[in-house]
Amino acid sequence: MCDPVYRWHVYEATFSIRDSGPYTESTREADCRIELWCNEHADLLYVSGPAVDPVTDRVESEVGLEERLDGTDETLLVTSSCLKANDEATIETYMRRNNCLLLPPIRYENGRKICRILALDSRALTDVYEGLHADELDVDVRSKGEIRFPTSSSQLFGLEDVVPDLTSRQRETLLSAVENGYYELPRETTTDALAAELGISRRTAEDHLRRAERKLITSLATHIS
Repeated sequence: MCDPVYRWHVYEATFSIRDSGPYTESTREADCRIELWCNEHADLLYVSGPAVDPVTDRVESEVGLEERLDGTDETLLVTSSCLKANDEATIETYMRRNNCLLLPPIRYENGRKICRILALDSRALTDVYEGLHADELDVDVRSKGEIRFPTSSSQLFGLEDVVPDLTSRQRETLLSAVENGYYELPRETTTDALAAELGISRRTAEDHLRRAERKLITSLATHIS
C-alpha cells in the first residue's frame, strides 16, 4: 500500500487554563468533570464523577438550569443561557481574534478549563497563548502538534484522532469484555463474571464499561457525521 500524499498541514494545541468562570470554579474542589457543548441559547453539560451534586448545584445557582437527566455518578444538564453570557474569559474571544477553531467539548476538571484548538498557521496558536497570558490567565500547554491532511478524505483522521482517552481501568474492563465474548450475539459472559475476573464489584465493572462505551461512541459519531 502506498503512503498517502499530504497536501495541507493544520496545527493543534491543547491548553489548560485556570480562570474564574462558573464552570471552572465549580470543579475546583469537586472530584468531577464537566464536558461542555456550547450553543447560542444554552449549554449542554455532561457532569461525571462520584459527587456531581455540588457541581450541579453551583451551575444551577450561577447559570440556571432548564433540564437535567440524572444517572449513576453522571448528570446531563441544559442551562438557561450559553457560556458566552456567563464566562467573561470565554475562549471564543481568543479564537475569533486569532482566526482559530475550538474543538468541542471544552472540559473542566480540577479547577481548570481544557481546550483543544486548531489553526492553519502555527503562529496563531502562539498568539492565543500570549493573549491568554497577557490577560493574566494561568495557562499551560498540555500538547502541541501538527495534523497532516492527505489527498484522500478517507485518510483525513488517523486512529489516534478517533480513539478517545480511556482510563486504565476502563480500557482493562473493555478489553476483558471483548476477549470474553461480552459483545457477541448471544453474549458469552456477564458483567458478574467480568467483575469477578477483574476483582471489582459488578456495579464498578458496569460503570467502567458504560463510560468507555460512551467515549468511544461519542468520538466515532463525531467522525461519522
